[in-house]
Amino acid sequence: MCFFAISIIYRICIIQFVEGNYWLEKAKAYTTKIEDMEAVRGNIFDANGSLLATSLPFYEIAMDINAPSITDNSFNNNRDSLAYLLNNLFQDKSTKEYINILIKSRNKKERYVLLKRNVSFKELQILKTFPLFRKGKLGGLITIQNNRRELPFQNLASRTIGKSRPGLKPIGLEGAFDSVLMGVSGTRLMQKIAGNVWRPINNENEVEPKDGSDLYTTIDINIQDVAEHALKKALIKNKAAFGCVVLMEVKTGAIKAIANLTKVKGDSSKYIEDYNYAIGHSSEPGSTFKLASFLSVIDNNEINLQDKIYVGNGECMYFNKKMKDSHPPKKLVMSVQEIFENSSNVGTSKLVMKYFSNKQSDFTNKLRSFHLHEKLNLAIPGEGVSKIKQVKDNDWYGTSLPWISIGYESNVTPLQTLTFYNAIANDGRMVKPRFISEIKRNGITVKKFNTEVIDEKIVKASTILKAKQLLEGVVKNGSGRGININAFKVGGKTGTAQILKNGKYKADGLSSYQASFVGYFPADKPLYSCIVVIYEPSTGVYGGIVAAPVFKEIAEKVYSSSFNCLEPINNKKQIISKYPYFITSISNELTHVANLFSLPVQTSESIKYVRQNLNDSIKINFNELNFDTQLKKGVMPNLQGLSAKDALFLLENNGLTVKILGFGSVKKQSIEAGQRFNKGYTITLTLI
Repeated sequence: MCFFAISIIYRICIIQFVEGNYWLEKAKAYTTKIEDMEAVRGNIFDANGSLLATSLPFYEIAMDINAPSITDNSFNNNRDSLAYLLNNLFQDKSTKEYINILIKSRNKKERYVLLKRNVSFKELQILKTFPLFRKGKLGGLITIQNNRRELPFQNLASRTIGKSRPGLKPIGLEGAFDSVLMGVSGTRLMQKIAGNVWRPINNENEVEPKDGSDLYTTIDINIQDVAEHALKKALIKNKAAFGCVVLMEVKTGAIKAIANLTKVKGDSSKYIEDYNYAIGHSSEPGSTFKLASFLSVIDNNEINLQDKIYVGNGECMYFNKKMKDSHPPKKLVMSVQEIFENSSNVGTSKLVMKYFSNKQSDFTNKLRSFHLHEKLNLAIPGEGVSKIKQVKDNDWYGTSLPWISIGYESNVTPLQTLTFYNAIANDGRMVKPRFISEIKRNGITVKKFNTEVIDEKIVKASTILKAKQLLEGVVKNGSGRGININAFKVGGKTGTAQILKNGKYKADGLSSYQASFVGYFPADKPLYSCIVVIYEPSTGVYGGIVAAPVFKEIAEKVYSSSFNCLEPINNKKQIISKYPYFITSISNELTHVANLFSLPVQTSESIKYVRQNLNDSIKINFNELNFDTQLKKGVMPNLQGLSAKDALFLLENNGLTVKILGFGSVKKQSIEAGQRFNKGYTITLTLI
């Protein structure tokens, strides 16, 4: 017994004095831990500074009701009022229930009493004014912050904004710039208490998190709203499966709007953003690809747009495969311009076959020089794979050349097609589409994203001029004339393509189609390019009918609301090209106005009425008018050019009754100049 007792005492001494620190640290490891504190994720803004995505803080509110600083006297004096205010703020428990929770937790010596989860920042600020809590940690207040990502504009551009979550594939800007937005996590010490609950404890080694940087995009949320609504309206009208729209600045490549909508199964009127078709969906483009074919022919051969091609009845055979136009041509022979304007498949294929049938590789190499087969390497992940066939490929057939020329046997994404058309609008300079303008941290610019040039000149300048003539002709005379915009000119191309499903096309009447329109505006001085693609419409198939109205609505609204589309008046050499024919007013008033606008004028400070002398072309020279003298003699003067105010003053002071018609200055008078009158007469003045 003594031996065992001595052994136990010996072991106790070893544990206490020799191994004490080791076992204390071991115990701490089970009761304390270091926890990461999430940094506040950076905001995402549109081009005008409107919030597209932000992190809102929400808090878990608890109380260390047995904190040493809370005495029994302090607790008893404040518990009822605290319970009342908690009930009034959260309205989830009665005042009596809160009182019971506080008393029981106090009696059980609990150090962590959960009061409420998902408390907003505004509610927290109110909470900090409550009894006990106004002392902060000394009053037992414990707050654990969690951040929740919110989209102020909800579904607008939601797929482009994207998401970023651990373990999930990155989506959109959130995923692409995750490391920039997420910031650097901090650390804090947590202590395990009863009930397997962890609470934060004060620690001098706590590291505060570093918040993420802010992302400023090129998206304009106002244009984005216009684009999404126009697209959705067209999708519902045509009962389409899905569709996309992209609007881009011609010079900079800045994407101002990008919308992608998919029909919800079982609800024909509900569309959501669940995939970025504009970036990720690669398909046969159809007739919008014909521009690349025409540019290949024109740039390599310097042909004239009035050169003639025989199209016959709109049908032809290539080996055992028939090609035909969507509509029978109006004449047997068409010019190159007419073939493009009317989107003739037969005319396009014959044109390409005429110049490239014996050198097919030259054609495919020319197409590849337009970069349509290359990835754009966008900031947003998920770019689709494009393909431009080559003669050496295993799937090259005798019919490949004519069918490639009209937009089949090739795959491109909508954004690649838009980038190509944008280069034409930009006089041959191909720029990379961009979504980000800059990154800021605490309001200071960290990085700017400038325009990247893919190719300084994709074709010769003379070819660009012909391409613009072709595209403007489509809207003026051809398949795109239904756009019918009068305020400004548009250059563009319609597209209709049969969709390949499971490696084959269905028979006529059962086929699915995609309708598209791509172009730029205003054509005289292109500022924006835009593409609209609508997939599997049920009520129509042609791009000019299905997709072009979306382009029109977006273009008209952007043009009418953008100062960039309007020429500033101070760009003109002469602000006033022609002086008003009549200027009749008091001399010192006219002189004052002329001086404000720096107009050449003969100065006169008299208070007499004057009229412009049109004989002096160098400066504005006024002649004095003796209205008062004439009126006192009962003779009506020439009142042309007088304002209504001045005319009333002069005539009524001389006993006349005045009737005024219209607005502006006097154009006509019922008592003509030089005619005599008596007091009490009525004179009618017509103003314009």
